[in-house]
Amino acid sequence: MNILNAEVGRKIQKDIIKPIMQAKYDLAIGNITPIIDDLYANIPDNKRISYRIVHVVKTLSEYLYTQLVERDAPVYRIASRMFEESDDSQSKGVSLGILSFYGLGDYKEALPYFESAAASSDWEVRELAQMFFRKLIKKHPAEMKEYLLKLVKSKDANMRRFVAETLRPVQENRWFYKNPDYPLSILRNMFKESAPYPRTSVGNNLSDLVRRLPDLVYDLVAELVESGDDNSYWIAYRACRNLVKKEPVKVMDLLKVDEYKYKKRIHKRSGYQGNRS
Repeated sequence: MNILNAEVGRKIQKDIIKPIMQAKYDLAIGNITPIIDDLYANIPDNKRISYRIVHVVKTLSEYLYTQLVERDAPVYRIASRMFEESDDSQSKGVSLGILSFYGLGDYKEALPYFESAAASSDWEVRELAQMFFRKLIKKHPAEMKEYLLKLVKSKDANMRRFVAETLRPVQENRWFYKNPDYPLSILRNMFKESAPYPRTSVGNNLSDLVRRLPDLVYDLVAELVESGDDNSYWIAYRACRNLVKKEPVKVMDLLKVDEYKYKKRIHKRSGYQGNRS
């Protein structure tokens, strides 16, 4: 699906690229949101739920990066300046996207900006940060593992959630299914996570692995339950939200419960009526 047509391309050249090359960063930043609106309008109605604004920001970031490279422009200096001067999530996200493409070649300079975005009070900035960071994991797995093992010890719950979210086995992380030890070696540091925000992310992460590695997740659930830690148990329970659909009795046996509730779905053992007063 190509949302960047010739008309929008001309607008980007005039309203963003030209001001950038003239070092008029405030003007370029101010024109990002209208361009994003134009790109979003080019997404067919029936695909907007699946593509959303994230796809638009990624598309614009990649285009800007390519255009700057073709002009032999100082990409890092431009992107970092735009990130620092942006005061809205979308323009900050586009700047971060450019930095992520730059980081494929020189990740060290890009990392401080991801760390800043991961700790942001703006939810959208945090979401864009974890999405863009995944390409750095794929390109530099050993270096990013070391980096994430440092961040997972942060006192900031947003930072710890960033770690867990970057490790979910989505499209760019599909290789995790063949090497689950990679994400799990980092996530294990969060198996007793007490803060709800990152703890939920850990549970969701394990639930995602169920799609191709159900036996592994069953083993992890058993391990978490047997640890005796309340937070570990919460993660185990959350991890079973997809497993319970296929083998509810096995899940309830592992969790040592007679019913399993997730949102509006309730699974009960045959004949179980619940607690009676």
